[in-house]
Amino acid sequence: MKKKLVSLMLVAAMAATMAAGCGSNNGNGGNDKASDNENQTEENSDSAEDEEDGSQTASGDGAVYYLNFKPEQADQWKALAETYTEQTGVPVTVETAASGTYESTLKSEMAKDEAPTLFQVNGPVGLASWKDYCYDLKDSAVYKNLKSDDFALISDSGEVQGIAYVIETYGLIYNKKLLSDYCALDGAKIKDASEINSFAKLKEVADDIQAKKDDLGIVGAFTSAGMDSSSDWRFKTHLANLPIYYEYQTDGITSTDAIKGTYLDNYKNMWDLYITDATVESTMLSSATGEDAAAEFAMGEAVFYQNGTWAYNDIKDNEVADEDLGMMPIYIGMEGEENQGLCTGSENYWCVNKNASQEDIDATLAFLEWVITSDEGRTSFRDEMGFVTPFTTFTEEYQPANPLVAASQEDIDAGHETVAWCFTTMPSENWKNNVGSALLEYAQGTGEWDAVVSAFVDGWAAEVQAVSE
Repeated sequence: MKKKLVSLMLVAAMAATMAAGCGSNNGNGGNDKASDNENQTEENSDSAEDEEDGSQTASGDGAVYYLNFKPEQADQWKALAETYTEQTGVPVTVETAASGTYESTLKSEMAKDEAPTLFQVNGPVGLASWKDYCYDLKDSAVYKNLKSDDFALISDSGEVQGIAYVIETYGLIYNKKLLSDYCALDGAKIKDASEINSFAKLKEVADDIQAKKDDLGIVGAFTSAGMDSSSDWRFKTHLANLPIYYEYQTDGITSTDAIKGTYLDNYKNMWDLYITDATVESTMLSSATGEDAAAEFAMGEAVFYQNGTWAYNDIKDNEVADEDLGMMPIYIGMEGEENQGLCTGSENYWCVNKNASQEDIDATLAFLEWVITSDEGRTSFRDEMGFVTPFTTFTEEYQPANPLVAASQEDIDAGHETVAWCFTTMPSENWKNNVGSALLEYAQGTGEWDAVVSAFVDGWAAEVQAVSE
C-alpha cells in the first residue's frame, strides 16, 4: 500500500497513508463516535469590546451558525463560541445533533430560513448530497494552512468543498497492566503483548483470559459490544471497515457499487470473539451502551476495548493509568497481518454554506481562521477536545497529551501499514443500520449470519441503486 508521509510532527505521522486504499479524501458520517447527547444550541449574540491583545475584530453584520457533528465535543464548542463572541462581538450559534442523527438534522436545518453557515460531511459519499451547498474554500485561511490536499475534498473543477479538521486513529485499546498480569499467570499463551500480531494469537489469548477472568479480577476479555445507537457504530462501521479495506486492496479499487463480501467470514470471526469473550452475555447487547463499554474499560473490568484516540477523555482519571493505555490493530485473520497497523483517517470535514449571505460567509471564515490560529482555539483543540489536526498552525506545543495518540505514533514508527478509512464509501446510513440490526439479531441468537451477509452485500447494491434514482 502506498504511504503518504507529511513530515511535520505528530499530526502528519498520524495521517500517514490515510488516503491510500480508499481514494484520496476519506471520512465518515453519522456522528459515529459520539455518546448519545440531545441536540444542544447555544446562541451568543451579545457584543463585547475587543481585548487588548489584538484579537480579531468583527467585520460587517455577519453571524455564524455551526451545526456540530461531534456530540462528545458539544460543550467545548459552545465554550469556544462564547469566547469568540466575547472577543469580537460576532454572534456564534452552535447546535449539536444527537448521536446518529446528523444527516437528518442537517436536512431539517438547511430547510430553515436561518440555515447553518458551517456544517460537516463525512467525505466523498456524504459530500455527494451537499456539494451544491459548499462554498469554495480555496482562498480561505483554513485551506491555506492545510498541510496537504490529502485532507481536502476537491471537486474535478478544482473547488475546495470541504476541509478535514481532525485526524483520528482506532484499533483495540488495551490495558497494559492487566495484559501483563495475564502474561504472569501459569500457562499464559504469551509472555508479552508484542506477541499478539494476528487474529489467531489474539483469539488464543482472549479465550484464555476469559477462562481465567476470576484469577485476573476482571469481568471479561473484551468490553461489551453494545448495539444501541451510542455504540453500534463501532461494529457496523469501524469493524466493518476491515473486510471492506481488504477487499479493496485485493481488487485494486478505491470504491465499488457492488461489494462482494470476500472477507465477511473474517468479519464474523472477530464479531464472534467480541460477543463471546466479553463482560456481558450476547443476549444483552441491545441495551448495552457506549458509556457502558467505556466504563468497563476505565474501571479495569476488561482488557480490550475497540475504540479510538477520541476515547481518551472517557477513560482518563479512572482505574487505568495513562501509562497503561496501549492500542493494537484489529486483526481479522488476513495473510501478512503481522504488518498491519491501526486504522487512521478523518470523518469530519468542514463545509461553508454558499447559500448564506456574504456577510455570514465572511463571518464564518473569520471564525474558522480564529479557531485554528488563536491561542484559545488551539488550546481548546489540544486540551479540551484532544484533537490531532492537519493544520500547520498546530505546532508542537499544540499537540494533545493523549497516550492513545502516542500509541498511534509508535505503531507508525514500527513501520506497520496504516489501514485506510474505507467506511467512507459505505453507500448510506441506512445500509449501516441494516448491517447493525443483522449483527444484533445474530448475537442474540434470533438471526443467522446469512442475514448479515445479505445486509452487507445485497443491501450495498440496493442502497447504491436507491441513491442513484
